[in-house]
Amino acid sequence: MSLITETEGSTQASEDYPLSAVPMTARKPVWSLAPLLMGFALVSTTMIAGGKIGPAFSFTDLIWIVVIGNVILGAYCAALGYIAYKSGLTTVLMSRFSFGNIGSRWVDFILGFTQIGWYAVTNAFIADALTNLLGLPPSFTWIIVLVATYGFCVTAYIGYTAMDWLSRLAVPAMLVLIAVSLFLGVRDAGNLFALQPTQELSFGSALAIAIGTFISGGTQATNWSRFADSAKNAVWSTLLAFTFINGLLIFTGAFCTLVYGTEDLIQAMAKQGLLFFGLILLILNVWTTQDNTIYAFSVAGTNFFRTTKRHAFVLGGATLALVFALTGIYEGLINYLIFLGAVIPPVGGIIMADFWIRHRGEFPSLETRQPAFNWSGVIAYVAASAIAYFSGQANLGIGPLNGVIAAAVLYSVLIKVIPQPVRSREIL
Repeated sequence: MSLITETEGSTQASEDYPLSAVPMTARKPVWSLAPLLMGFALVSTTMIAGGKIGPAFSFTDLIWIVVIGNVILGAYCAALGYIAYKSGLTTVLMSRFSFGNIGSRWVDFILGFTQIGWYAVTNAFIADALTNLLGLPPSFTWIIVLVATYGFCVTAYIGYTAMDWLSRLAVPAMLVLIAVSLFLGVRDAGNLFALQPTQELSFGSALAIAIGTFISGGTQATNWSRFADSAKNAVWSTLLAFTFINGLLIFTGAFCTLVYGTEDLIQAMAKQGLLFFGLILLILNVWTTQDNTIYAFSVAGTNFFRTTKRHAFVLGGATLALVFALTGIYEGLINYLIFLGAVIPPVGGIIMADFWIRHRGEFPSLETRQPAFNWSGVIAYVAASAIAYFSGQANLGIGPLNGVIAAAVLYSVLIKVIPQPVRSREIL
């Protein structure tokens, strides 16, 4: 029998269920969930990835790369979204089953640290961008970083409802602005099919960039897809975010590079005479991603310390990110964050194998006692992460996808080889 009291249940609800499954009474329809996930995927760094791809291919090949890469990415994220709907759990809570009670804390760390690092990097980026675009003195940079750090976390502090309404307003506005800019770009470009490649990049490497650019974020999209009120809504909302939106941004970055010589849509809009609207797009773009980022950090933190105080982690994480940004430490974090991004996707592969193969499509209760370490998950993760990282470095296939597949296969084999503990119905 559950020992969760009425007061504890109320706390879980007010904190967005950080340590429990989202009950069906708190689930959301597609018009609530889809904009939130789409806002999360509307991240400007994705256009940088597109900028690397665009100059190396003809326009026709570029379209194929965007479609194939983002269909693969969307399928991976949608599979996790379906599991989140069925279980009502976040990725870090799911990892208790596949990594063990203590082993899952590694997942908390890599997901949480990655998100807080990118929160700091992005706030520093927007401060530099606004200073340059508006011609402000460099002394204004720290003020913008301060305002951005705490301003962007307001909706994450309030929770799903505030993030939902921000996304409902911001996502349509951003899509309209992107569409207008692309329309003007087509006018300026002339015959797109006549553009010739000016750089070299293999088709496989381009796919790796298209998939790898946001697969780490997709692994954590369960923070929101767990709120879906049906399997169909969970899957389609995730596909809209990680196939359509991510694909749109990669295409936009590639297109702007081909036409205007920069993958930065805001700079392209400035050249089109749309600087004011470009600044609006920049702020909305960053806000809808940053609040999701700090929210993900807070969810990882609550599982790591086994506390329901998610709000405290939002503020604490924002303050830590502020220190990173103002001291310049964030500049040394980027390579490390890229490394963590390479080793995060195997977590998703293990969770999928754990859900469908070990647990036959239904996780047990979180109250079920778990071993300190599930060695099948730990061993599969270490091996798959090595495969993902080194295959990516050697341009052997698609590193993140290699990691997901290797993790799922290895875990499926190891759970048959390594004796699994008998579960009891005791409370952790």
